[in-house]
Amino acid sequence: MIRSFAVRLRGVRLALPAVACAAAVLAVPAAASAADQPMVISTVGVGDGPLGAAVDPETNDIYVVNAREDTVSDIDGWTNAVTATIPVGTAPHGVAIDWRTGYAFVTNTVGNTVSVIDTDTDTVTATIPVGSHPVGVAVDVPSDTVYVANFGSNTVSVIDGGTDTVTATIRVGSHPSGVADNPETDYVYVTNSAANTVSVIDGGSDTVTATVKVGDAPLAIGLSIATNTVYVSNHADNTVSVIDGHTNEVIATIPVGGEPFQVASSPRGQRIYVANFTDNTVSVIDGDTNGVIATIPVGRAPFGVMVDRITGLVYVTNSDDESVSVIARH
Repeated sequence: MIRSFAVRLRGVRLALPAVACAAAVLAVPAAASAADQPMVISTVGVGDGPLGAAVDPETNDIYVVNAREDTVSDIDGWTNAVTATIPVGTAPHGVAIDWRTGYAFVTNTVGNTVSVIDTDTDTVTATIPVGSHPVGVAVDVPSDTVYVANFGSNTVSVIDGGTDTVTATIRVGSHPSGVADNPETDYVYVTNSAANTVSVIDGGSDTVTATVKVGDAPLAIGLSIATNTVYVSNHADNTVSVIDGHTNEVIATIPVGGEPFQVASSPRGQRIYVANFTDNTVSVIDGDTNGVIATIPVGRAPFGVMVDRITGLVYVTNSDDESVSVIARH
């Protein structure tokens, strides 16, 4: 059966249909010695119900979406202090940044819009209508193109970042959720959470060129540009599917913690980080061996995870704690 995000994040007004969530929590052994284990070095207080997060590599600012209070927190990546709180639309969910133009794009799940933030002034400069219940978002920086997964309409909206207008609507699988873009190959990957598949979109033609079968209720997706490898969190069977971006074939399935949500890769693909919602942990995957090498305790109900490519620090949004855990580079 399907279970709504709102059941787990009851105060968050996501109004999303459900996603299958069943399963036992799997033990995840750590291979490294205790001295080598990554750890949380700081906790940053943000708004209520933090979900998605993204970094601007030009300024080293981290933007965190606060779903329960309709805001975005701007964290200075050098000091880990919140420098601004930006009002956006209703029930914001995901955020992506076009660092070349200096704009952030935030999906507002209730209201079916995307808020555009000028990162120089931390103000909203445009609001773009998209499909039903937008959640995941990604930016192709070379083409200044934004891709938005519309959970409720089974589509992806394609936005021209220069004009803030929707230029195409692409039909994908049932209940699309996560989106990732590889600017090197110009392919976009979308998880279809109710179809247990990933749609592969050719960014040049805005067409689906492949559909890859993955695990149960794939909600989020991350990729390593360096290795052209795609990582899909399967929320209902507590695994991560690993897709070879050259062949669009699943090459590994990795057990992680309970009900994994977002996934992020280090710049060279050596480490993959997975937020485990019910375990209050982050699983660390070795990108060479596709094995879990560490499990890091974080705050309550971790949802989002991202790697700061400037500092190497890992940021994890704790949706029930109004906080972000900062994990040391390792």
